[in-house]
Amino acid sequence: MSDPIEIVEYESFFQGRFREINEEWIKRDFVMEEEDFKTLNDPDEYILRGGGRIFIALYCGFAVGTCAYLNFGDNVYEMIKMAVDEKYRGLKIGLTIGEVSLQRMKETGAKRIFLYSNTKGSAIAVNLYKKLGFLEIPLDNSEFQRADIKMSMEL
Repeated sequence: MSDPIEIVEYESFFQGRFREINEEWIKRDFVMEEEDFKTLNDPDEYILRGGGRIFIALYCGFAVGTCAYLNFGDNVYEMIKMAVDEKYRGLKIGLTIGEVSLQRMKETGAKRIFLYSNTKGSAIAVNLYKKLGFLEIPLDNSEFQRADIKMSMEL
């Protein structure tokens, strides 16, 4: 039997699910911020046009997870909007999309990935980032009020 989890590149028809999956976790523990609206309303313009990438996790063909990378130049990217639909948690979809997307970023020349998160509302995510190889670094100014941790990894 084939693996029910498949990681694919974003296409514009995924935009609705990209938005739903991310709004779900943000609205549950936080509030939507300006940066969220820009990213979720127009990922083609905000992420892809600048050389970023978006990956979608499919479970039995249905979009259930997301992970995007904003291009900061010099082969440095910010991992953003990593989320799994709450109904599909516990199936290792977050770990799978994290591992596969990081490997694909490395294959296309990425050298460093950083991210911002929250140690309280997103404690499970922070543990996943550590499992993927991210290390905590000093927190600088993030666009997000909810960010209280910054992490980075060299590829």
